[in-house]
Amino acid sequence: MDTRLAFLRTVEPFAFLPDEVLAGVVELLEEVKHPKETLLYQQDVSKLRHLDIVVEGAYDTFFLDSEQRQRLPEVYGPGTSYGGMSILLNKKRSLRTVVARAGTRVLQLPRRDFRALCLAYEPFFQYFTHRFGQRMLDDEYAHFVKPASPPEENFLVADQLFSRRIDSLEVRPIVACPASTPIFQVARRMATTKVSCLFVTDESGDNLTGYCTDITLRDAVVAKCLDAQRPVGEVAATPLVSIASAAYVHEAILLMFQTKTRYLLVERAGRYVGFLSRNKLLSDLAQSPFMFIQAVKLAQSTRELKRRWDMVPEMVNQLLTRGVRPEIVNQVISTVADTIALKVIEHVLEAHGPAPARFAFMVLGSEGRQEQTLVTDQDNAIIYEDKANEQRELVRAYFLRFATAVSDELNHIGLHYCTGGFMAKNPKWTHSLSHWKRNYQAWIRESVPETVMQFATFFDCRHLYGDASLVQELQAFVRDELQAGKSERFLFFLAKNALQYEPPLTFFRGFRTFAQEGQQVFDLKKAMTPIVDLVRVYALQQQVPGTNTGERLARLRELGVFKEREYEELLQAYYYLMGMRLKKQARQLISDRRAATNYLDPKTLTQVEQVTLKEIFKVISDFQVKIKVAFTKAL
Repeated sequence: MDTRLAFLRTVEPFAFLPDEVLAGVVELLEEVKHPKETLLYQQDVSKLRHLDIVVEGAYDTFFLDSEQRQRLPEVYGPGTSYGGMSILLNKKRSLRTVVARAGTRVLQLPRRDFRALCLAYEPFFQYFTHRFGQRMLDDEYAHFVKPASPPEENFLVADQLFSRRIDSLEVRPIVACPASTPIFQVARRMATTKVSCLFVTDESGDNLTGYCTDITLRDAVVAKCLDAQRPVGEVAATPLVSIASAAYVHEAILLMFQTKTRYLLVERAGRYVGFLSRNKLLSDLAQSPFMFIQAVKLAQSTRELKRRWDMVPEMVNQLLTRGVRPEIVNQVISTVADTIALKVIEHVLEAHGPAPARFAFMVLGSEGRQEQTLVTDQDNAIIYEDKANEQRELVRAYFLRFATAVSDELNHIGLHYCTGGFMAKNPKWTHSLSHWKRNYQAWIRESVPETVMQFATFFDCRHLYGDASLVQELQAFVRDELQAGKSERFLFFLAKNALQYEPPLTFFRGFRTFAQEGQQVFDLKKAMTPIVDLVRVYALQQQVPGTNTGERLARLRELGVFKEREYEELLQAYYYLMGMRLKKQARQLISDRRAATNYLDPKTLTQVEQVTLKEIFKVISDFQVKIKVAFTKAL
């Protein structure tokens, strides 16, 4: 007993207690020995029933992130105690994971007796609270011990948002008038019928040709002092955008943001039955992802755009947790990224002055396919109209300066530079339309394995900003080249390149991994690559429009290229892997506060997830065999 009393006098905060109290504490202690290394407590799981005072040996303590990596390791040696802060400030659950080293001996003070000492002796209690406060000044420590509280913003109003069809909504009736109607009469009718959008028809009244809104009257009439007697057809806005009544609500809102329209016509059985207002839909959805997108659209500074982009992982995590399909989450991420890019482009144009030629800013790769994840970088290019010889250098210099400014600002926000250099700021990827046509013609007609592998991403291009007709003309040119009978070699190398990737599955149905930061992992992105690449090959061969992998698969099924079962298996495989990628990346960014990656350690998966993954990799492998036998031989 004397030995224990002498020992306690050396241990803070027991040294603060009077000797007579310490003598009573000694009688309450129970000695425990750990002859071999032992896992004692798991962070935020194990409940502590006592305060542990280390006499010999040591406790190794640490936090574990979502990949089971040790963070902020700390050793508790002789003369230290563990568990005080956990009991007092973490609802009795261990703040850290604790492993006792072999040969460790501890004295344990029951939890109720420890609490009694805290209540009776203020300095004793303050020792633990003061220590906790100091630790919480460390951002990383605070991150791991901070209690999980409801997020400030809930990005899901209800599950219905992603399962509800437009048919179930109350659409607004179409109010229309002929294009010859005077503008002032149109304004009166809008006021009388209390609508903010009036549609314009041809003189027969049978076909809608445009629309007039409050903003049209403000910007095109009042601001320009236009005679209100003029026909409304002169100021009517175009184009009209429509959606099928059978589509989902989230598809309607995404379409509105993608086309930058505030009004969407609803079509059923070949006729317009009403229209949807973006403001009305968004007000109904309150805290939905689309309200978040609207907030991005209204951002006034680069700092605010960066803050919004930093919030995307939390939004993604909430969507996936509630069971929203990965393909929808992809679209949400891509729409946020698109909205940010558009804001940046408009800001840079304002700073640099009007462009000296018509141009289009297009996005490539995963962004071009609207399949962005949380590990994303910039893949973009610029097409501008051909100009006379004396203007070429001036025009090119402007667009390179413009592209550099856009890319730099996007990088600052968090949409990082492309490590491969596939950005408009690279002089290789900002060119006139005729130059781009020559690029594609050379890639198709003079293809070699190296160039096909390097430039495949350019066959997933999508117009984002500027004159869409330039991108449309380029895409029409590419389709003609693919039909010209000179694309067999190109398609052969494209297919062959796609077959180089092997699913990470061993002969004995285990996982083929490699070492990365102390773990055995495989690359989820590379595991998905065969589906992306091979679907692209078929889409180009069959002249399928669009770039999204899921949409390409659906169209190829309609054309009979894939049977229903093949389509279902590939679609399920692709989006299962996509969901796994997104969940992992969100956890890394939110829970682990570290850069997100595409690497996955199979040991961190449940048995069910491992079995599912093995079946998916088998589907991909079988798909590759089919291509190898049929496609490459046919070419």
